Amino acid sequence: MARYTDLARHLKRAERRRRLRAIALIAPLFLFLLVSFVLPIGDMLRRSIVDTELSEVWPRTAALTKAWVWDRKSDPTPEMFRALGEDIRESAQTRTISIAARRLNYALRDGRSLVMNTARELRRDTSDPPDWRARLIEINPAWGERATWIAISQAAGPLTDFYLLTALDLERTPNNKVAWRPPEQSLYLQVLGRTLLISATVTVLALVLGFPVAYLVANAPKRIAGLLLILVLLPFWTSLLVRSAAWIVLLQDQGLINGALQALGIINEPMRLIFNRTGVIVAMTHVLLPFMILPMYATMKAIPPTYMRAALSLGAHPAIAFIRVYLPQTLPGVAAGVLLVFIMALGYYVTPALVGGADDQMLAHFIAFYTTSSANWGLAAALGVLLLTATAVLYVVYARLVGLNLVKLG
Repeated sequence: MARYTDLARHLKRAERRRRLRAIALIAPLFLFLLVSFVLPIGDMLRRSIVDTELSEVWPRTAALTKAWVWDRKSDPTPEMFRALGEDIRESAQTRTISIAARRLNYALRDGRSLVMNTARELRRDTSDPPDWRARLIEINPAWGERATWIAISQAAGPLTDFYLLTALDLERTPNNKVAWRPPEQSLYLQVLGRTLLISATVTVLALVLGFPVAYLVANAPKRIAGLLLILVLLPFWTSLLVRSAAWIVLLQDQGLINGALQALGIINEPMRLIFNRTGVIVAMTHVLLPFMILPMYATMKAIPPTYMRAALSLGAHPAIAFIRVYLPQTLPGVAAGVLLVFIMALGYYVTPALVGGADDQMLAHFIAFYTTSSANWGLAAALGVLLLTATAVLYVVYARLVGLNLVKLG
């Protein structure tokens, strides 16, 4: 009995060591995914709803407007005007006024100039006025408008839905209700639709062009197949920037394509092929085509040729045999290629920026703009959440229609 107990103890110890070794092997991958994927997405989600810029620079004003936000029907109190004046003066002295000015400029037209001009006037006059309300309205009448104080209350933090609503072309009215923005201020849903349309178009073109190439490579003799596969992989040997810039040379008015067409007499004057939607779709299709070909090639290579020979030997027409026998077996590779190309196309930035026009920029362009140019991290994060949500919804719909068990790389 004791021998069996010792054996069971040894087996449990060996199983425990095996599990620890397995955990140790996957720990680097888990840490890599945590640092490079989970934490950045979590930080993006946090930035889209956290709004502490104004409360850190104007703490007294933010505290008072938080109480006033629940009763927007009443006028701002004298204490609120006093807190605002003192906060503006102190932040001007500590050189943090630009933070508050930048934040209010997101919600108010000419909000930055309003704050900076007021700070300049208050720095000249260091005395405390008996009536801060009259003094601020004297500097700029906008301080007496309810819209200004509502914008301040919305920026008081620490949490806000301002950025997410802006990404959806929505806003909060003075009655604290959510409504659509005016048409001249609505932009991002249109850009999201444009992003989805361009990505879907590129995916369809990549599928139409890539399927015959994958079939040719998979069924060619070994030596020719190796050469064709090298040609498919050749674009990976050059950077994305170089490949995108090369299309400028090809598609411009005096480029190779227009020159060849004019030399052949097909056209009399150059066609507009660059800095428009056509250039974006052509360049993106070229860049993403290998990502469509490779999954389909791997799937087609695994299909036994005896299936087609058996169908033909039983009297099936070659086209019928291809459609009913061969094509269904390629669907896992097709599904993987479509999913891969479409998701990659959604986040493209460099290619549309180089070969597209102002009306052809995708959502990634605006995320980059608000991250690097205007330093509006909240709106950039909200647009990232919008793109992530749209991708997740489309992925779920795709999984329901196609089935994830069908998506295979070989």
